[in-house]
Amino acid sequence: MRLGKRFLGTSPGQAAVGFLAALYVRLVNLTTKWQIINDRVIPDLLGQGRAIIFVTWHGRLMMVPIAWPGTTPVHLLVSRHGDGELIARALGHFGMVMVRGSTHRRERQRDKGGSAALREMLASLKQGHSIGITPDGPRGPAMRLSAGVIALARLSGAPIVPFAVCTGRYHTLRTWDRFHFALPFSKGAMVFGEPITIERGIDGSAREAARRQVEAALTAVTERADRLAGTAAAPAEHGTAA
Repeated sequence: MRLGKRFLGTSPGQAAVGFLAALYVRLVNLTTKWQIINDRVIPDLLGQGRAIIFVTWHGRLMMVPIAWPGTTPVHLLVSRHGDGELIARALGHFGMVMVRGSTHRRERQRDKGGSAALREMLASLKQGHSIGITPDGPRGPAMRLSAGVIALARLSGAPIVPFAVCTGRYHTLRTWDRFHFALPFSKGAMVFGEPITIERGIDGSAREAARRQVEAALTAVTERADRLAGTAAAPAEHGTAA
């Protein structure tokens, strides 16, 4: 066990796990019968030359790489904490560009990586690159949207697109986000929500209202994906503490 943990802590070990994880995601994708809802949202926005902020809950991150419909890679915010490196290694096999850090505003004064990541994501959006965020990561509470996402949308002018992907067969891991570990040979659903634009000049109360609006929209697409895939797990998991 100690040898295995040491190996996972090395760059070759993380590379190997990332490669195997990417292969497994492709296996699940190929053996799943997908139903896709509102799949024109992102191509239409990209066709207008707009960058977007693509958001999904941390616990549903696993199958996101096969869902991105853009022809250019999405820049994905991945935590510096815990399993962030393993996630980055796996998602890199799908052409995603990794940005390391957190957009949680409450951590910004003591997490310089978070501030740097927020600035890098803002710069990417202004350069026309779309970004992907799990707005309840890296520590939760699960399915509670951080204010940092609203700040990013407000400052960049980029629309937020809520998204969820779910498979009917999965294991729920004993993690803070009750991570869905998708299983092959299943029925699955991908649901894209309507874009939400945040006005730059809104005040504190309006920012909180916007945060709640995006949170509700993301929860709604997650619940719809669950229903279409034949499961209704989202309501019971909503608000799980870290």
